[in-house]
Amino acid sequence: MTEETRLRDQICLLAKSLFDRGLTHGSTGNISARTPDGGLLVSPTGTAFGRLDPARLSRFDTHGALIDGDKPTKEMPLHTAFYDTRSTAGAVVHLHSTHSVALSMLPDTDPDDFLPPMTPYAIMKLGKVRLLPFFLPGDAAMGDAVRGLAGKRSAVMLANHGPVVAGKNVEAACNAIEELEETAKLALLLRGMGPRMLTPDQVQAVVTTFDVEWDD
Repeated sequence: MTEETRLRDQICLLAKSLFDRGLTHGSTGNISARTPDGGLLVSPTGTAFGRLDPARLSRFDTHGALIDGDKPTKEMPLHTAFYDTRSTAGAVVHLHSTHSVALSMLPDTDPDDFLPPMTPYAIMKLGKVRLLPFFLPGDAAMGDAVRGLAGKRSAVMLANHGPVVAGKNVEAACNAIEELEETAKLALLLRGMGPRMLTPDQVQAVVTTFDVEWDD
């Protein structure tokens, strides 16, 4: 089995796991990963995470040309924006996960720091998450908004739409976006109850100890 074949299988396995556990639904969400030769494998448009076919993933060469597989997701501008601005990005995942979308719709959510400081793990895996405004699905302006962050964020939340996370590989990206969704779920469960958040000193200790990218 070649390294690319293993990557194709891993993309489909992890996507199915996300789908089976309700982190995205229907034909929502998209996923991509760098291939060993520097190209990209991307989930096709209109496909369900629970039924991706490894052989039909959209395959791009190093110049960004589609060379094999089905037509790619319409959210390609999001993916390419992360790859072009973050040299460490080896995979990008975008979901329509319920709790994070709900949190994005609340009026007092901080757009510069979308997730409240509730646990160290969201900080470790995501850094600060930027809440971006609403865009029409497939709008290239989403990619422009990510590029405007100049590679300083590994995760963004599209208002009324869903999270997008870049990671060093496809497993890391999936783990991080799950952490984002679970933290949003915690925030909603505890809303109005005055929970004890991590203090600024505790947040800084996590950032320093685990060498977290933390854009101020």
